[in-house]
Amino acid sequence: MKNFSILQHKGIISDQFLSQKITDFSSACKYISELPYKRNLNKSNIKCVFDELAGTCSTKHAVLRKLALGNNHPEVKLILGIFKMNTDYTFKIKKTLGKYHLNYIPEAHNYLKIKNEYFDFTKPDSDYRQFRNKILIKKEIEYDQIFAEKILFHKDFLKQWIVEEKIPYNLEEIWNIREQCIEDLQKNDEVEIQNSSSVCFAKSQELRDDYKL
Repeated sequence: MKNFSILQHKGIISDQFLSQKITDFSSACKYISELPYKRNLNKSNIKCVFDELAGTCSTKHAVLRKLALGNNHPEVKLILGIFKMNTDYTFKIKKTLGKYHLNYIPEAHNYLKIKNEYFDFTKPDSDYRQFRNKILIKKEIEYDQIFAEKILFHKDFLKQWIVEEKIPYNLEEIWNIREQCIEDLQKNDEVEIQNSSSVCFAKSQELRDDYKL
């Protein structure tokens, strides 16, 4: 993976990393991946992952994109992908998909593209190859487009998917089914984290728009 030094006086994100003695992009990616998974209270604040010491696929990768831009490396791209989330990807949603007779549900995810390679730093064990063959559509976005624009893109795709695949649910129903899948994932991850770590899983009341990996 491409690496570069984090320079001084290159913006608030660079300063945040340097204040923790993180001096290069590779180390910044490792640090971000190791932060706990949690929905941030204010995704419009680019510093939220540092303020809360946690983040999601959106906020974590947005910070890395912002860091790269500040250090004159625009080739580090932020990608929004929609992929098939099924039981091959995670068995935790098997009950919900089975209940509604769905083989999969399209889910949104953010990650990075650097030249012709893709990287996922949501968690230490996240790997683009886990969902590479399940991607239905993807596009490049900017670090300040991870909230409203992401949801709009996701819902627009779902509307088309419902029609083309003759899904017997409307958009609101599909979104609610997706939310149940997210709760399934969240609940299972909370138990796993509590059982394996002394750091408590920090819950947010907002579970809807951003659970990934």
